[in-house]
Amino acid sequence: MPDGIRSRIVSGVGDLDMHILEAGYEGRGRPAILLLHGFPELAWCWRRVMPLLADAGYHVVAPDQRGFGRTTPQPDAYLTDLGPYATGNLAADIFHLIDALGLSSVDMLIGHDAGAIVAGFCAFAQPDRVRRLVLSASPFGGAPPAGALPTAPFLDHPIHEELARLSPPRKHYQAYYCGPEANADMWHAPQGMHQFLRGYYHQKSADWDGNRPGPLKGWTGEEIARLPHYYCMPAQCGMAEVAAAIIPDAGQVAACTWLSDADLAVAAAEFDRTGFQPALNWYRSALAEGMTGRDLAPFHGRRLAMPVAFVAGKADWGPYQSPRLLESMRDGLATQPVALHFIERAGHWVQQEQPERFAEILLAFAGPS
Repeated sequence: MPDGIRSRIVSGVGDLDMHILEAGYEGRGRPAILLLHGFPELAWCWRRVMPLLADAGYHVVAPDQRGFGRTTPQPDAYLTDLGPYATGNLAADIFHLIDALGLSSVDMLIGHDAGAIVAGFCAFAQPDRVRRLVLSASPFGGAPPAGALPTAPFLDHPIHEELARLSPPRKHYQAYYCGPEANADMWHAPQGMHQFLRGYYHQKSADWDGNRPGPLKGWTGEEIARLPHYYCMPAQCGMAEVAAAIIPDAGQVAACTWLSDADLAVAAAEFDRTGFQPALNWYRSALAEGMTGRDLAPFHGRRLAMPVAFVAGKADWGPYQSPRLLESMRDGLATQPVALHFIERAGHWVQQEQPERFAEILLAFAGPS
């Protein structure tokens, strides 16, 4: 870890013993920033931006969320109770952590990828405890409009049958993540965990020149098939095969300043130890069981009153993978339009690829500390 970051376990965070990274913990009274990772990541993914925020006067905390890293317990069976992985409960984990740290609120809550959904839910559930909200890489549409009917779980969407009828047939990565084969395919990838993650992270970064994102016209098979294979997969492939298809060579790895082999070894060791099933249960609860929609139902018709920003890499398909969701978030999530920021020379792992620019945007958004 960079100098100034410590690792520790916070016991009694609800039913969890939660592993966190901290920076700027010296002294008292610093405003707090809480950083929530996505998939397949850990608190570790914030290592490059945390010292920059701490140097600006903040107490910065990044947890391994439920199902990830060194936070325990981690039930690893596919057939398990998904209730603990529902979005409302994942948000409750974050409030338990805030309480355990002795904080009444956080100055800024930042969620990346799947962590953006948890951060957004937190802002709805207890808005008095979140002064500013930042979503990264994955848009969050917020609560349904007043009077909206419940929507079916994503796995029931007709897009899956339409993708299967394409030539060649395709499948949506989120449907794959909900299936029983995903954990073993990635955990026991033929190329090994280190090389699996190297290929996966490379393909979703700005280092791979195949990422040229843009809006999709709608939920049709033809449009969704425009997405790279890590989002819209060949029907016969698992993610291990997708990651192996485009792997950086030795020269590209050596030139990758944001993800050295030593850095990557940290994530590889953790996922090698835990597997992916506990983390994949996030997808199963939301997409197979519809728990996110259920948990958002009490907030029908509400908008967030606090300032909200969205930050993504310019080479990231994440903001566009769900047609029109970015626009819906910008105009409908909060009482004021969400401020959108796209960072040059960054893909999906924007806070790792361009930490200085990422921190600059956050600090400008925060204003004087």
